[in-house]
Amino acid sequence: MDPSVSIFGDWGTSRLRLYLRQGKSVLDRRDGPGVSALTQSPERTFLDLIGDWREAQPSGAILCGMVGSRIGWAEAAYAPCPATAGDLRERVLKIEADGLPVSIIPGLSCINPLGGPDVMRGEETQILGALELDPALKQGRHLLVLPGTHSKWTVVQDGAITGFLTAPVGETFALLRQHSTLAAGVGADVQGSPEGFAMGLARITEKGPAVLSHLLFETRARQLLDALPAADAMGFLSGLLIGADAAAARQWFGDLWRVTLVGAPALNDFYGRAIAAHGGRTVAVDGDSAVLAGLSVLSPQNNSEFHVLA
Repeated sequence: MDPSVSIFGDWGTSRLRLYLRQGKSVLDRRDGPGVSALTQSPERTFLDLIGDWREAQPSGAILCGMVGSRIGWAEAAYAPCPATAGDLRERVLKIEADGLPVSIIPGLSCINPLGGPDVMRGEETQILGALELDPALKQGRHLLVLPGTHSKWTVVQDGAITGFLTAPVGETFALLRQHSTLAAGVGADVQGSPEGFAMGLARITEKGPAVLSHLLFETRARQLLDALPAADAMGFLSGLLIGADAAAARQWFGDLWRVTLVGAPALNDFYGRAIAAHGGRTVAVDGDSAVLAGLSVLSPQNNSEFHVLA
């Protein structure tokens, strides 16, 4: 085995991203199905995808996300908050796949600001990566939001993740789009428009998140009575949901209303606009870069610098 070669992976519910790394460089990337869409075992799926990468003699693989859940490859027990990189590293689950050492990062658990239980898997790695990419976040108290299927509002204190609050915004949008009359007749390929998003954001900002359930039906009524185009309607729905999430979060995190966004550029932009509508300021960190940096922090080599080859 070559100790300079390793495999990084972010294996969530809906997708898998694998990276072949040598030294500080990511040499190749492959995508695969998330743990909810597997047609064979996680081990077989992983081995099939890395295939010829074995010729590079990787020393091991390190994976984060739902791969460590009860529906994944092997369950890695949650680490309780507050948690540092060292706490997570101590709880890494070690298994093997056809002789290749595989490390699975545990998720985190906490009691959230509403007094209920909360969990995350995968986001903890992105958060630690964001701290590496912006070392100023390691000092003092900061608010990060990781937008996505389950958006995570997370507080970091002096480099430790102290707690978080989850909102299933992306999942709610997908359910309403696919299984409700709000999007009846809207083609699967229709994307939400920026104009529609601005309209929905303005509406929820005006009326407040408490009336979200009543505003949601306007997505349908505006199509029927105002001839709202399908793309604008889907943007409107997204604006309502993301705007309501930001408005509600300010109730709990208003003293930290300079927010670091960690996610895909499009989602970072939407959340940035929603937070700005409620008087906040944001800086953005690319989610893929953050997960790579986080896996570097948690890897046995603990080398947080990396470069992706074009």
